[in-house]
Amino acid sequence: MKIDIMQIMKILPHRYPFLLVDKIVDYTENEVTGIKCVTMNEPFFQGHFPDHPIMPGVLIIESLAQTGAIFISTRIENPDDYLPYFARIDKVKFKSPVRPGDVLVNKCKLVSFKNNVMKMEAKAYVDDKVVCQGEFTAVLVKNEDNK
Repeated sequence: MKIDIMQIMKILPHRYPFLLVDKIVDYTENEVTGIKCVTMNEPFFQGHFPDHPIMPGVLIIESLAQTGAIFISTRIENPDDYLPYFARIDKVKFKSPVRPGDVLVNKCKLVSFKNNVMKMEAKAYVDDKVVCQGEFTAVLVKNEDNK
């Protein structure tokens, strides 16, 4: 199953400049793969760093998290009734910088899902090379805006 940007914007509340997933290219029962095309037009490159542009690590983590949030929304009934919140981030490692022109490939694999708590293993790749990895835990919280 593939999910395009228009569908992603129906799933995620994020918008520019904080929407960090462009499409979902693969989806199975236990894993999702999302893409973020990194361009020089990203607003964070103005200050990180002007003469040596590198995507901030926290935004790589956020891109992975948004990919995972899309995965969560497809796994639950009535996804509009819930928002996935980070509960924990563990074992994060950055292995290589992400630069303008790179295509960030985010893979999130389900480890466990019970009592509205989902744990995932996440890896971000550029050119088949792991640039970031970690374990993420999200909690589904009732969306009070959606009554």
